[in-house]
Amino acid sequence: MALFAKYLRIGSTVKHGFQAFPQLSAAKYSVYPPHYSEPIYKKQELDNIYESGMIDNYKLIPFKAAKSNETCSIFHDPVVEKFINYMLIKGQKKLARGVLEKTFEKIKKIQLEKYNRETDPEKKDSIIIDPVVILKKAIANCKPLLKLTAVKRGGSFYQVPVPITDKESTFYAMRWFVHCGREKDKSISFADFMAKELINASNNDGKVVKKKLDLHKQCEANRAYAHYRFS
Repeated sequence: MALFAKYLRIGSTVKHGFQAFPQLSAAKYSVYPPHYSEPIYKKQELDNIYESGMIDNYKLIPFKAAKSNETCSIFHDPVVEKFINYMLIKGQKKLARGVLEKTFEKIKKIQLEKYNRETDPEKKDSIIIDPVVILKKAIANCKPLLKLTAVKRGGSFYQVPVPITDKESTFYAMRWFVHCGREKDKSISFADFMAKELINASNNDGKVVKKKLDLHKQCEANRAYAHYRFS
């Protein structure tokens, strides 16, 4: 009860800021001016602010309301939620979440079998069991550094290599995983294919890693047109 009162007190203290139930707030961020700060809804971050005595610095700062899918639960992970959003078709988020949960179950089963078979202690410690860690590592290994963009010069279009932002490279990696899953053989379930592909990608192997390397090779082949990006 004391913990509930503590976070409720934060919501009333900070103007437009922390809220006791962030999942009930609106998610329409376009109504907020640009000087509004992002909400802080994680309990650990709130505890750190209270313990450090920095809560007084947040009293007069306007904050946006937390989005409807943002929660302080330990089971919430923004990377997993974003991957689910890329997987879903026609808004069937419950189905997409169920498929990803099956994928995580298969990943853990495969990794546990590998862990139990291994006899070398050093190799045994290097085997990752957590499916979420494998997902994040696989996405990090598949994020491209460059992309090709069409630039018109002298009536012709040239494929010019340009740097890519971290947000866009994450989008490319997640989209490649989903596209490879949809192009698989119909005799293999999506969860089985995705589990093996994520494990392979976490080890810098598999179809998605090959897509990233192919894109880098295309960018290197068109490096002669790189100056068109500035002219």
